[in-house]
Amino acid sequence: MHLYLFDKSVYSKRRQKLAAQVGKGIILLMGNEDSSMNYADNTYPFRQDSTFIYYAGIDIPGLAVVLDTETGEETLFGREAGIDDIIWTGALPSLQDLATEVNIAKTRPYAQLADVLKSAQTSGRRIHILPPYRPENKIRLSEWLQQPIGGLQEYASLELIKAVIAQRAIKDEHEVAELEKAVSISADMHLAAIQYTKPGMMEYEIAAKVEEAALAGGGRLSYPTILTINGQILHNHFHGNRVAEGHMILCDAGAENVMHYAGDLTRTFPVGKQFTTRQREVYQVVLDSLDHAVSLLKPGIQYKEVHTQASIKLVEGLKTLGLMKGDPAEAVAAGAHTLFFQCGLGHMMGLDVHDMEDLGEQYVGYTDNLKKSTEFGWKSLRLGRELQPGFVLTVEPGVYVIPELIDRWVAEDKLSNFIDYKTVASYRDFGGIRIEDNYLITADGNRKLGKDLSKTIAEIEALRQ
Repeated sequence: MHLYLFDKSVYSKRRQKLAAQVGKGIILLMGNEDSSMNYADNTYPFRQDSTFIYYAGIDIPGLAVVLDTETGEETLFGREAGIDDIIWTGALPSLQDLATEVNIAKTRPYAQLADVLKSAQTSGRRIHILPPYRPENKIRLSEWLQQPIGGLQEYASLELIKAVIAQRAIKDEHEVAELEKAVSISADMHLAAIQYTKPGMMEYEIAAKVEEAALAGGGRLSYPTILTINGQILHNHFHGNRVAEGHMILCDAGAENVMHYAGDLTRTFPVGKQFTTRQREVYQVVLDSLDHAVSLLKPGIQYKEVHTQASIKLVEGLKTLGLMKGDPAEAVAAGAHTLFFQCGLGHMMGLDVHDMEDLGEQYVGYTDNLKKSTEFGWKSLRLGRELQPGFVLTVEPGVYVIPELIDRWVAEDKLSNFIDYKTVASYRDFGGIRIEDNYLITADGNRKLGKDLSKTIAEIEALRQ
């Protein structure tokens, strides 16, 4: 088997830094197992835990690493392949060979991990774990640590969570190079969709072309593809509609490359050769908001403020179309923009498409001094904190016309001093538009990741000819 790894020194330096930041005790980093789909031997495609990849790199099931922060000892736990395994998988490296690849000196059988943890507990040593999200790991940890499954979230070590986030949030040059590859494959996926689509096709035919491009680029999907003529449904994974002249397709798709770094792009394009006049007008409003947001990306600015300014820019554009009225900044402060923009402007990205979301959004995207809002629209902003060099994030403004939401707001006569409901009524069947790119925060600003992907109206329509 082939292992895709950085130089072994990268992993050992990361682990040493982690141990120094966490303090006393032992750190348990759990890898993932195969997970059965509908019977034991028919498993979901294996995906290793991202934090395990970050610190240990090895992309096979059934592993764990224990770091002793006081002695510096590092141990890889796993199972040696037997002949029954090799018959099905081919020759596999030994556990010691795997450990050597990532600079871990010691190995032990996985079956001994329970005893190691019990010994640590008996000695009164702190066991640092991350919040588990896979059922297999939850069950094991519950048994090993004598904790109810429902209590594992509280048992998880906040010191470890914050230390991991502090490291993984800042992407080094090795990671940026992999992210460039992932975003470039993602761009190829979107280009394939834009060029392949013809009126009369089914959405699933186009979605298949998107996934084909991911595989052809040496990757796979980093999340289930959103490809729909109903772009107002924010996470729409249904692909059963027939596309027709006059429709727009919203495609939100990204690739995960062989090193498991993610891309996350969105484009909206007409099924016909051109946007309609109304589609063109709203598309430009969204694109102007994206461009304005990107112009603000730099170290020191809170992403919550970038979201606010992008929303004000959206309102300015929607005012020109007669959909909104009043002062744009006041409209955003009142939340009037959330009739059209219900989600957040973006999120962190890296080994996960929503980077480190399993560790807690309140720690990844926010700080002790900046709490996440609970208000409609604002509560969906995954990233609010001050930006730092090395952050990688998405910028994805949109306009979504949701009839059910409109009806509720009309019934409440909600914020009618900022919204022209008569004009809004004529847009009920409009759908949705989102445009999304991925950015690295640099020392003095930002840089877009990946190869160029058309996004102006003229560029998109040129691809549709």
